[in-house]
Parts: sequence; C-alpha cells; structure tokens
Amino acid sequence: MLHLDITGASAKAITQSMGVPDVELTSLRTTMKRHVEEWLKERSNGEHAWSMDPYDRQTIERVKETAASVKAEGIQTVIWIGIGGSGLGPKVLQEAFGEPESVEFIVLDTLDPAFLLRTLRTVNWRQTLVVVASKSGETLEPMSLFFLCYDELKKVRKDKAHERVIAITDPEKGFLHDFCLDQGIHMLPLPPAVGGRFSIFTPIGLLPLALFDTDIDSFVRGAKEMDTICQETNLDENPAALLACVQYILDTKRNYNVRVIMPYSERLRSIAGWNQQLIAESLGKKETSNPIPLAAIGTRDQHSLLQQWMQGPRRTWHLFITEGEKPRLTVPTDIHPAYSFMAGKTFGQLMDACYEGTSQALLTVKRPSVTISMPRLDTFHLGQLFFLMMNEVVFLGKLYRIDPYGQPGVETGKTITRGILSRGRDE
Repeated sequence: MLHLDITGASAKAITQSMGVPDVELTSLRTTMKRHVEEWLKERSNGEHAWSMDPYDRQTIERVKETAASVKAEGIQTVIWIGIGGSGLGPKVLQEAFGEPESVEFIVLDTLDPAFLLRTLRTVNWRQTLVVVASKSGETLEPMSLFFLCYDELKKVRKDKAHERVIAITDPEKGFLHDFCLDQGIHMLPLPPAVGGRFSIFTPIGLLPLALFDTDIDSFVRGAKEMDTICQETNLDENPAALLACVQYILDTKRNYNVRVIMPYSERLRSIAGWNQQLIAESLGKKETSNPIPLAAIGTRDQHSLLQQWMQGPRRTWHLFITEGEKPRLTVPTDIHPAYSFMAGKTFGQLMDACYEGTSQALLTVKRPSVTISMPRLDTFHLGQLFFLMMNEVVFLGKLYRIDPYGQPGVETGKTITRGILSRGRDE
C-alpha cells in the first residue's frame, strides 16, 4: 500500500508560520467530509466517469484480446500517437515497464520535423503497429502525425495498411471514428465523458500495459483498492483528501503556490510531467489562486534547482515520490580511500540517501515537503498512485471551487492555430 507522509510540511517540523498546523487541518475536516460525501453522491449520479473505468470488465477484456492479436502478428514496433494525457500516461507506463525484450514503443507527441524524420527513418514499417489516441480526431498534433504514419504504412502494406492501425477514440461519433469505419480500422473505446488527462484506466493506459506483457488486472485492482480508501470521510484515512488539504493550505495560507513534483526514480520520471499536466489543465483557471505544478526529477535536479529551492523566494513546496524495492547494483569495493563512504553500497542506497539528504536539507531551512512512498514499482502500486492523484484533483477542485473538467484556455489556442493554418500560411 502507498504511504503518504506529510511530516515535512507540518508546523511541528518547520514552525507555525511556515508549515501546516494541526489546527488548520482540523478546520478542514468537516469541509472535506462534506466534499467526500458530495463526490460519492455525484458518482452515483453518473459524474466523474473516469473513476468507474477500473470496473469496466468489458473494455479490459477487449484490450486483452486486441493485444493478443497484435502479438500473434509478430509486431516489433508500436508507434503510439497521442498528446497531453493520451501521450504522457503511456510514456509513464513505458518507462516503468518497458524492457529490452519488450516491443519497441515509440511515443510521438511532437510536431518537430527534425525529430520526426530521425525517428521514422529507423522504423521497419512491415512490422510496425500504429496506435492513434484522440477522442474526436480534431486535434492538430495527433491527426497530422497519424496521417504521416498511415501514409508510411500504405507505402509498404498497400490496401492492407489499415490492419496495422488501432484507434482509441469516441465509440459512437467524431471524425476519427467515422474515418476508421470507412477504412476498416480497429477501434477501442475512449469514453465520451472521460478527458485525456483522466484516461489512464481506459485503453489509453490498458493497451500499453498489455503490450508490455504486464498485469492489467493488478493495475486496476490497485486503483480499486485506492478508490475504496479514498471514499473514507475521515481525513486521516483518506490520502487523496489529506494531500489536497495540505496543498490547499500551503498555497492559500502560506503562499507556497508552486508544487514541485519530484520522483526519486528514473522509471517514474514521467509521472511528474503527467501530474503537472493533470493539475495545470484541471485547475489552472483562476487568476487569484490555484496550484502551479512543476515537474522535476531526483537526483538530477538537486544539481540544477536545489540552490533556488533552498535560498530563493519561499514559493515552492515539494511532493517527493519514492520506491522501496530496487534492482540490486553495487559500487565496487576496491576504490580510492577518499570514496570509502560509498564503497560496496547499492545504488538504491545512494538514491535513498540523496532523497533523504534533499528532504532534510529543505527542513533545515523550514521549507515544506510531502512524500509518497511506494513499497515497489509494480502495476498494483502504480494503479494506486494514478487513482490517488486524479482523486486529489477532484477534491482540490472542490476546495478551490474550480471545475476540474474542461480546458477552455487550451481550446482558445487550438482555434487560433487552426485559423492560421486555414489562411494558408507558409513556413
């Protein structure tokens, strides 16, 4: 089970004026109890559709059958096309569970022509599957990338190109849905009421897991167990509610408006970017106050940002994410005496020492931090982490009085971009 430790943000650790006092958490207990009850009532009325995705056995079985067909075809490369949560979520799973013997998994979420040329030149299109994830098929990036890759497939597979494409899209309507029907392209459903950043328990997350030969059932079981815990109305027993309250107090009462999401695990590197997008797109809708997320990674950013965090303006607090069990790899024992302190240590011990050093250094200068500890990085605990973070955003929406769904600011940019291209602007 995941463990949430808020000690490093408490007033007892970093003083009343800079930390979270028990009295302020207590003042939110009744409020959060009401918000949890509202959340449960809204779910029973069909809202928060993403929270029911782990219980969708029909879709889970469809994904398993699709993945089995892909493997039977001897596919060696999967090109995954998605933007926002539809690309960031699969990237998290790739980093966590991709192995040298796994299918090659290439996430395309950029329009940079130099990168695209360099990447696509290495692809053997005869043994490649293209997966495009877009609910409507109206977003510029995934659809332009899809047509590029589909054209490459047609060059080598002719009228059978459609057999090497899977679209994850609206099951009933939309440009991509209609295009796939016309072309005979296999589709998996992206529920209409589930946005991309909340889609990790739909085929957006399930299909990559299946292609990596990992345990989908364990992934959704972790989510369901976290769901049960997050239905607790007692603040101390509900990690999503507790994390939301700490975030809210640090921002609105202590002026720590920048949330640094910092995993100490290279395999969890992209969870920081995923959570950054989840928070920014869900809650970045008020000029007065809302969380400002910043993705970082340990240990690397100890050497690029820690100076700022230690002695710069008091605007940041840290959400550390750690994993317990790690592969065993040791520093040689026969090294120069000046480095005897590390001789024979495992790299896991070195990583843990760096995390503890950073968190304790922040404590010495009264800067808050919270830690989510994973006993091990596996599908079960990653399912828990994803559900906790999405549930936290819902509770934050209630605390800040912000609707966490929709992204009107993003849509404005899309409209302007489409207008520029429609006017025939050249490079």
